[in-house]
Amino acid sequence: MFSIDDLQNMFTGKKAAPQPTGNKKIWEFSDIEKQHLGLATAAFTLALGFMAVRGLSGISTLGMNTWIVTLLLAMPVMLFAVGPAFILHEIGHKIVAKKYGCWAEFRASPGGLRFGVFLAALTGILFMAPGAVMVVGHTTKQQFGKIALAGPLSNIMLWGIGIGLIALGLETTEFTFNFGGNQRGLLYLWCWTNVGFGAFNMLPFGPLDGRKVKTWSNAVYWTW
Repeated sequence: MFSIDDLQNMFTGKKAAPQPTGNKKIWEFSDIEKQHLGLATAAFTLALGFMAVRGLSGISTLGMNTWIVTLLLAMPVMLFAVGPAFILHEIGHKIVAKKYGCWAEFRASPGGLRFGVFLAALTGILFMAPGAVMVVGHTTKQQFGKIALAGPLSNIMLWGIGIGLIALGLETTEFTFNFGGNQRGLLYLWCWTNVGFGAFNMLPFGPLDGRKVKTWSNAVYWTW
C-alpha cells in the first residue's frame, strides 16, 4: 500500500497528482483499476505456472510437450492457492482506506510484473512486486496505520482458514508440489504464502506496511 508521497520518493521526485473519482463506495472498482488488477493477476498467474514447472529448466526433465501441458494446467490451480494472498491483501488496504473517506485504487507495476515473470521463467523462483493500492486523502496517523495493517491482517485471516481446512483433513492430494524435498498439498502452499507475504510486508522499512504501522504504534506493530 502506497501513498502519493511514497510514489514521489520512489520514482520521479515530483509529486504525483491524485486522481480521485469522487465516489466513496467501498466495493466500487473503476475501469482503469479493473484493467490493472487484470494485468497484475495475469502476470502473477503466468509466473506461478513457471514456478510450478521449475522454469525453463523443467523442460529437460519433463520434455517439451509435458512441460507445456503442466504449465497450462498449473496456472489456474496455483492461482487458486496463492492468488488470494496478494489480491485480498490489496483489497484489504482499499476497503479500509475508502472507509476513512480516501480515494484508493490498485495500480500495477509493469516493471515489477516483467521482472517477476522473467525471474520465474528463468529460475522457477517467484519474487514479484505486482503493484499496490494508491491512497489519497487526509487521515490521522492512527487511520493510516490501520489502512496499512489491513493488508497483513487479511493474510493472517487467510492463513487461519488454511490451517483450519488442513485440521479438517481437507488438504489436497490430487495436486501436490515439492517443498523442501517433501510433497505438499495446495493448502500447505496457501498457508506458507500468506505467512511469507504478510511477514514481508510487515518489515518496518521503506514503503512497506510495517513502517506505517510502526509509525502509528510500536505496541500494535510488535503485537501483530
